[in-house]
Amino acid sequence: MGKNRDILKVLLVILIGMFIPFLGSVTLSYGFEPNMILVTFLYYLVFFGLELGFVYLYFTFSGRRANKKMEQYKSK
Repeated sequence: MGKNRDILKVLLVILIGMFIPFLGSVTLSYGFEPNMILVTFLYYLVFFGLELGFVYLYFTFSGRRANKKMEQYKSK
């Protein structure tokens, strides 16, 4: 469980680190319109969440596949 918690912490730091430049660029593009910024950021979070989900699934499945291969080598 500790490994998943560490990954979650790293991803949270990445999300916060990406928010500051994102907010600045949206503010420069649209001006300071809170509604437009909020909608744009929500779209951004949806796409970012989908990307993180695919990355998590990739690492989960590749880790399982690697563990199966390691078990085959251990039994020989």
